[in-house]
Amino acid sequence: MKVDRAVDAYLRHVAIERGLSENTIAAYRRDLSGYAGWLREQRIEDTAEVTAVTLASFIADRAAGRPPIAASSLARLQSSVRGLHRFLAREGSEPADPSSNLRPPKQPRRLPKALTIEQVEQLLDAAGPAPSTDADAAGTAAAAQGDLVGTRDRALLELLYATGARVSEIVQLDVDDVSHGDVLRVRGKGSKERIVPVGSYARAAVDAYLTRARPELSLRGRSTPKLFLGARGAPLSRQSAWLIIQSAAERAHLTAHVSPHTLRHSFATHLLQGGADVRVVQELLGHASVATTQIYTYVSVDALRDVYATSHPRAR
Repeated sequence: MKVDRAVDAYLRHVAIERGLSENTIAAYRRDLSGYAGWLREQRIEDTAEVTAVTLASFIADRAAGRPPIAASSLARLQSSVRGLHRFLAREGSEPADPSSNLRPPKQPRRLPKALTIEQVEQLLDAAGPAPSTDADAAGTAAAAQGDLVGTRDRALLELLYATGARVSEIVQLDVDDVSHGDVLRVRGKGSKERIVPVGSYARAAVDAYLTRARPELSLRGRSTPKLFLGARGAPLSRQSAWLIIQSAAERAHLTAHVSPHTLRHSFATHLLQGGADVRVVQELLGHASVATTQIYTYVSVDALRDVYATSHPRAR
């Protein structure tokens, strides 16, 4: 099959049959576009001409590029290429899979960086006002002060930390998704749905946002079922959510790098430190394998080592 046709067929497969997210498909498209371009440079027009030696040359060429490619990016690139050739072999477009012996580079273990509970509280307080018990009075005050955005931002960050959801999952939520009391319906990678409990603080922040801020924000744009809206009434984007968190971190004077994933890391780390079972955390995070979740146990072990080293009289 012609290379460009093969790439298009594979991207349709992962979008329609596997139901991968738009972000994942966009990453595959970037990787495979570069791969197809490299094959053209080698005068390879048909995927049947690709051999294991061809793939090894491609990976070596990318690994030796300037600036050097990160091990994680190289591993993702290999995964994209393997997926393409595995698909073509399975569909009968290639006699065999030339990528079957292609192994990803060994990556150094990088522990996720989590905030302390105190830092999370500082971040949440900096995002916006805490919900008041007097909804009507607080709603009037919020409207008078023009604090619609702050109420939204507080709800956004409370929900990210309370559920450990990815920011892409949170911005895709509809209003109906939070109408199930103390649980949240989240659609994760591959359109897999999971149910995550929502704590009282996040529930109160979301209720305050739905009561006081979202009705006003929704009047500024076209009608949409999305839960979180921007200042002009359009659905909130991942990029806007990232900027909201960055701004809150600056106001909270947090020197550590804070991103949406930082709250996900903090959620998992704090649960494990509180005694939660790793498989429960796996389910809450939506990880396909418990091995992905177990990296958070290393964070807890490192914390134990630090406490031991500073507290035990004969540790040093």
